[in-house]
Amino acid sequence: MPTVPSLMTPEAQFAMLLRHEVLNLIAGSFFLFSGMAALLFAAVVHKREARILIWIGLWSAMYGFVGLGYSPIVTSAMPPRFGLAPQLFLLCCRVLMIVPAFLAFRELTRGALRRFAQALLLIVVTVALVEISWFLVSASQNIFFFYNELFTIPVLVAVIVTSCVPQLAERYLVISRSWVLIAGALIFSAEALWAIMVRPLNHNLPRIYDTLGFAVLLLSFAYTALQMIDSNERRLISIENELALARQLQFSIVPDAAPQVTGLRITALYEPMTAVAGDFYDFLPIDDHRVGFLIADVSGHGVPAALIASMIKVAVQTVNHCASDPGVVLKRLRSILNPNLQGQFVSAAYLWIDTEAGSARYSAAGHPPLICWRSLEDRLYRIESNGLLFGMELDSDYPVRQIRLAPGDRFLLCTDGITEPENHAGEPFGDGRLEQLMRENSSCTVAQLSEHLLAEMRAWNPEATTLQDDMTLIAIDVLSVGVPSLQATGFQTTEFLIESDSAKATAFRPSPSAAT
Repeated sequence: MPTVPSLMTPEAQFAMLLRHEVLNLIAGSFFLFSGMAALLFAAVVHKREARILIWIGLWSAMYGFVGLGYSPIVTSAMPPRFGLAPQLFLLCCRVLMIVPAFLAFRELTRGALRRFAQALLLIVVTVALVEISWFLVSASQNIFFFYNELFTIPVLVAVIVTSCVPQLAERYLVISRSWVLIAGALIFSAEALWAIMVRPLNHNLPRIYDTLGFAVLLLSFAYTALQMIDSNERRLISIENELALARQLQFSIVPDAAPQVTGLRITALYEPMTAVAGDFYDFLPIDDHRVGFLIADVSGHGVPAALIASMIKVAVQTVNHCASDPGVVLKRLRSILNPNLQGQFVSAAYLWIDTEAGSARYSAAGHPPLICWRSLEDRLYRIESNGLLFGMELDSDYPVRQIRLAPGDRFLLCTDGITEPENHAGEPFGDGRLEQLMRENSSCTVAQLSEHLLAEMRAWNPEATTLQDDMTLIAIDVLSVGVPSLQATGFQTTEFLIESDSAKATAFRPSPSAAT
């Protein structure tokens, strides 16, 4: 604090003090508002990569606050009734200012260097707490501050060495070598070492050197942080562009239109949860009366599941010759896919319909049941005919269900993304609601049924911004079949299904509430 002649008027004394402190006041205000700006920017960006700006902002704001707080102009204006409270607050800011500095450094590092920074951070926090406790006991400060500053030197040395050696930078820094950060660390280290060495000689450097050294280091950290955020943003944009392209490619592997089959009306719904999906469906039309329907669900989501879905598309091209036999189709697909699934699993279902013969065949591999609504009987069936999931090493056959067709039959193949989504109370949509929806919309077309189902799914949990799972379904209406006797009259359930030992069908009659 400058010596003020006692014969000077108060106005002259204040003017002299202001001239001496003007640089410190400007510097403190600059760091304080720069820190606040960095915090505001981090709040607006609101990304994980912007976390380093939070620490840099706190670091700058605390440095500026301490610079202003220790200014004689500010301390002389402090009301006496506050006692030691302002000094305690300033001391806390001063000794804890190094904490956001270490946290900012930690955001730039990884591996052993990150653990080194965390260990030093624990030490400096301990020293800071000891100094605060000492002040509360003795009302004296700056006893341990020298040791707190001393621990910054290893960190600065680590920054310089790691940044200068390409192999170390690649291994321990989250960004490539930054010469701006190296220069800032060198300048600040030189100033800090100089100040530490001359302090035992009772010689204090002018505050302007400390301010300039800190400004250079802070700006180098801020530049590096913005460089890292920009790099991550560019990488995210590149990933999003690649995912958009992958989404287009994936939509190209599923049919863009349903096949035209005599006596059938067909529609499909395909709603991926993310940019790319693990669900897959395809049609295997043979002629105007015969067609196969395949639906599959890969475990997991995202790119790995989408790649396996693409593999299924390739594998499907090899089963046209056996399209009329669902058991052989699934077995053939399993033999192609199993060596390449890498621990993932795939459920699948295959339905073969021949309208000329008035029959259908169905088999599945660990897939949800085929749902069938029979308007002639006013009854809903869940047809199960499951073998093992794709991806399991065990070898087994896939049981085939034989089904007779009648006009008014409706089939629904779907993945579990239709029934498993939960509402805000944690209740799944469930098979029961799906079956009730089919009953209530039995007079609608399959296209209208799909629209109603999607609307019900979105209404089930309106608070969800994204789907909880990929949703895929194929809905089929049987308009006519080639066997006159089946078109003329109805028939009993025993005629509808040819029972087998390894498969079953469950019939559901509408409950009184559903009928109402």
